[in-house]
Amino acid sequence: MQFRYQIALGALILALIGFITPTGCTPSQPSPSVQSQEPTSILFTNVRIFNGTSDQLSDLSNVLVVGNKIKTISKTPIATASGIELTRIDGNSRTLMPGLIDNHVHLFMINSTSDEFVSPDLSPEIMNQKAQTAAKQMLLRGFTSIRDLAGPVFDLKKAIDNGNAVGPRIYPSGAMISQTSGHGDYRTPKDLVWTPDTTLSNTEAFSSVAIADGVDEVLRTTREQLMQGATQIKLAAGGGIISNYDPLDVSQYTETELHAAVEAAEDWNTYVTVHAYTPRAIQKAIRAGVKCIEHGQLMDEVTAKIMAEKGIWLSIQPFLNDEDAVPLPKGSVNHAKLLEITKGTDTAYALAKKYNLKTAWGTDSLFDAKLAARQGAQLAKMVRWYTPAEVLKMATSTNAELLALSGPRNPYQGKLGVVEEGALADLLLVNGDPLQNIKLIENPDKNFVVIMKDGKIYKNLLK
Repeated sequence: MQFRYQIALGALILALIGFITPTGCTPSQPSPSVQSQEPTSILFTNVRIFNGTSDQLSDLSNVLVVGNKIKTISKTPIATASGIELTRIDGNSRTLMPGLIDNHVHLFMINSTSDEFVSPDLSPEIMNQKAQTAAKQMLLRGFTSIRDLAGPVFDLKKAIDNGNAVGPRIYPSGAMISQTSGHGDYRTPKDLVWTPDTTLSNTEAFSSVAIADGVDEVLRTTREQLMQGATQIKLAAGGGIISNYDPLDVSQYTETELHAAVEAAEDWNTYVTVHAYTPRAIQKAIRAGVKCIEHGQLMDEVTAKIMAEKGIWLSIQPFLNDEDAVPLPKGSVNHAKLLEITKGTDTAYALAKKYNLKTAWGTDSLFDAKLAARQGAQLAKMVRWYTPAEVLKMATSTNAELLALSGPRNPYQGKLGVVEEGALADLLLVNGDPLQNIKLIENPDKNFVVIMKDGKIYKNLLK
């Protein structure tokens, strides 16, 4: 039943996307803000390079992009063959750096409201339109790759890859897999009375989540996501903030159930990541073979040691009780859970640094378009715990390492997150030096003067 709903939804979304041009508008009204083109030869001159791994910028250099890859980097002029189409961009001492990567995104929830998400009248058409807008806006903020960790994003990904929509590279998980009463169960108690006429809940039918109990159901649901093109699998292994029926302290799924998903993913040569905050939930997931923990704000020192010993990734977000917090009613149970999580953020980052955990960065912004627009600002505030160079390395080369953990399921074969010869040409030309002034990334409209993804220019304020 679950998969039949997913197929029907996919057909609807694909049909909707079919009416979208590469610039997200009708052919007769091209968008002035997005400039895409077929890959050609593009030469950046007089740029200082942040290569994604260094603590400092290079001397003035030149970078030649041919097709979708960086062909040559040189401090001396680069000779190009005569007769080829060449676009020259004079960087005038600006910074050339890798495109940014957000490793925890929900494209179908960013620009939508929580009421739309759980409504019995949930509209796939509206949700899809908002997801396409979110994808385009994300690319124009300089985020050229993302990992989407819950949502029916497969067809949008295909449309972007085929040039029929504008957005970042997407590493999709498909539906987040949840147990009954888990973080992905948005039913109400009255929905638990099953009859021969019972259908999937709206969030399940929309394929944002998939409820699966027991080894057999977890195996089937994991395989369904892989069949549709999941690059990694996500399960909810503990309590959550926005879900209404699972306190933060609860652990979800038995170790056997978690291992079933891990085994199915490993059979496809990829990995499982889990939503988990607490030591019990994290440690159980690690024993089951999970390779990555999403969040982890309530971890303790013992848990951090285990993660370090096992080489487990921590994909954590800078959750604080500030302007970037998910909008929740003050005084509500959900808001109280949010406050508990934010109190653990400083400790979690301190432990990650103490034990040198493999730490990825993401936003996990939900249900607020204004909050989504602060994606760069949420990255910039990481200087609370790290140097600007460490922050930018995390959002480029380190995040790219986590994307590459999907192995042969990686849909974009090639190196991301770095500026080096042979790497994929996802590049930003920045008005200034973000290593000295990381706040530059808070205003991408002004400071990202060129945005390139896969060798194509989507924005060029210097043209």
